Amino acid sequence: MSSVGAGFRLVRAGWVLVREGVVAALPGDELFGLPKFGWRVARLFTRRRALAYERGDRLAKAVVRLGPSYVKLGQFLATRPDVVGNDIALDLAMLQDKMQTFPQAEAIAAIEASLGRKVGELYASFGEAVAAASIAQVHTAETLQNGVGSRVAVKVIRPGVRRRFFRDLESYFLAARLQEKYIPSSRRLRPVEVTQTLAQTTKIEMDLRLEAAALSELGENTRDDPGFRVPTVDWERTGRDVLTMEWVDGIKLNDIAGLTAAGHDLKAIAANLVQSFLRQTLRDGFFHADMHPGNLFVEPDGTIVAVDLGIAGRLGKKERRFLAEILYGFITRDYLRVAEVHFEAGYVPRQHNVAAFAQAIRAIGEPIHGQPAETISMAKLLALLFEVTDLFDMATRSELVLLQKTMVVVEGVARTLDPAFNMWKTSEPVVGGWISGNLGPRALLADARDGASALLALARQAPDLAARTERLSREIDLMAEHGLRFDERTAHAIGKAEARYSRSGRLALWVIALTLVVIASKLL
Repeated sequence: MSSVGAGFRLVRAGWVLVREGVVAALPGDELFGLPKFGWRVARLFTRRRALAYERGDRLAKAVVRLGPSYVKLGQFLATRPDVVGNDIALDLAMLQDKMQTFPQAEAIAAIEASLGRKVGELYASFGEAVAAASIAQVHTAETLQNGVGSRVAVKVIRPGVRRRFFRDLESYFLAARLQEKYIPSSRRLRPVEVTQTLAQTTKIEMDLRLEAAALSELGENTRDDPGFRVPTVDWERTGRDVLTMEWVDGIKLNDIAGLTAAGHDLKAIAANLVQSFLRQTLRDGFFHADMHPGNLFVEPDGTIVAVDLGIAGRLGKKERRFLAEILYGFITRDYLRVAEVHFEAGYVPRQHNVAAFAQAIRAIGEPIHGQPAETISMAKLLALLFEVTDLFDMATRSELVLLQKTMVVVEGVARTLDPAFNMWKTSEPVVGGWISGNLGPRALLADARDGASALLALARQAPDLAARTERLSREIDLMAEHGLRFDERTAHAIGKAEARYSRSGRLALWVIALTLVVIASKLL
């Protein structure tokens, strides 16, 4: 029944997208066959008033009708231009996470249930909600410490959002499985894995203790960085459903007129924002992955304060090194090295030719070198790079796509502040410093030290590894003699899972087919 319910919810979502004109706004003229017929039918069922709106506005209205979980889905897919395409990703990125507030009494009940104390004991005063999003809303409050009052922001989880979101997740997984099964070309994009990433990301966002931990970690990493910080967390008043942090008094970064009136240097703010992001990415491997203007404030002294760290990105040391080498290779026009880095990182399958891939990389790099530096977009460079890797079967790397999305947003914000913003000149001190420290002689010494430590750890595990090898050898001998066998429970579980998978797909297809019959009958 769960699969049937997921199928009906999926059909309802499709119907809302049709009625609000989202499907009709797609470039259907490029389609052919059954997809083009479906697009034409969708145009017939589009609301007349929806045709007057731009595609982004149609998408926003449809998502709001579908509810908070679809707002979050849209925002997540905005981070995956490799899945939905650059144009759709830009439309999704414009979705405003603004929802109706829920009653203050429900917020108080959630706080008291999460922290096990009365609101009156926790806060000297607790005000009405000042902002509401798909997962939580924010209240203003005041705490009293040693007789000194402090204004704080209190973020509270929306009641029932977990249950609703994970119910809708069933529909997302059903759509992803059907896509993988019936659209072979989409398997490279791993739609089921993308949905699993969405589920995990949202689980983290719905536990405000984890957001508090991310704020704390980023705060420690950037403690000595000039002109950038995040709010401090009040751990005593933070739990799974509530996050209390310092109140930020500043001007939002999308208020250009307010920033100008306050006397801020917009060019300096733009440079500071990009350099702060690059420090987080290259130096720390942990970056704020939702740095749109609504999450960034500028304090009177020009310091940028980033809030809402529900989405964060991580890059390992190896990924950071590869990223730096790729950027450095483009700067020096060493396209063969850029191609080799992709193969060394395992991003491109080994069956492809390195020289042919280097030729494709050159097609991206050479046009860039003929442009003025201020017109070259690092984010566009990465987007073009992903387009080329598609030709060489490069599998989706979620951490790199999230980095690309964040870089697109950060660079876009910087160009809003300074239309002549030079991304390469601004990033050179950070990127160049990191490359010299991590790809030069000091890096070789650090790698040698890490290698020696790894060898020492391996030597300590040698007796255990020898015992495991001996056991494995005996098991392989037995397998060669008697063959590979499953016990009864394993065989039964495999058969049951396969039957459930096939049944779910058939049920969903029947639901969709019946819906199309109803639509066709109304049309005739």
